[in-house]
Amino acid sequence: MAGRYARFFPETVRFLEELSANNNRDWFNENKSRYEEQVLDVALRFIQSMQDPLHELAPRFVALPTRVGGSLMRVYRDTRFSKNKTPYKTNIGIQFRHEQAKDVHSPGYYVHIEPEQVFLGVGMWRPDTEPLRGIRERIAARPAEWQRALREPTFRRHFDLGGESLKRPPRGFDAEHECIDDIKRKSFIAVRHLEVGDCLKPQFQCTVETSFRVGEPFMRFLCKAVGVRF
Repeated sequence: MAGRYARFFPETVRFLEELSANNNRDWFNENKSRYEEQVLDVALRFIQSMQDPLHELAPRFVALPTRVGGSLMRVYRDTRFSKNKTPYKTNIGIQFRHEQAKDVHSPGYYVHIEPEQVFLGVGMWRPDTEPLRGIRERIAARPAEWQRALREPTFRRHFDLGGESLKRPPRGFDAEHECIDDIKRKSFIAVRHLEVGDCLKPQFQCTVETSFRVGEPFMRFLCKAVGVRF
């Protein structure tokens, strides 16, 4: 597995643990070279290693290994509207977005690494009003197609749908619809939880690729619903 496959290292997780315990600008500035070597460079190598396999399994999704504006989410937190004023994120967040994506609310594949949890995601997190309605309308109009995507045996074995839901059916949708519980969702994300140690194994990237491939029917449904090509 050592050839083209990338993974993360104990030093990466250890840095995130230390950052969680010392989440302030003075400590981060003193340890910035460690962040760049043990977290930033490692994550960018992983993204670069995913370019070819991602293009093969989902050619309109992008793995962009740049320090700013690429697939790696910024370490700096936006504290303007948050009660949590700590300045840094204590996880690695990688999103492989659709080529037409404008932000994190677009169709994408996701890798999340922090000392307490590691998970993979496929789908759309809190889509904007128009694409959200498009997804709900497609589920309402094509329930069999939606359920096929969810009930594919390998998908069910690895992934669970997550995110918040409305307490009541959205306006204009039948409360008795067979898929009303899914129509009420605010996000359409499927998550595969892994052990933290999995990201340190040589086969981690292989696990990511296989998981993303399993999510293809789910992603195809969402892309059709929001009017972009898979």
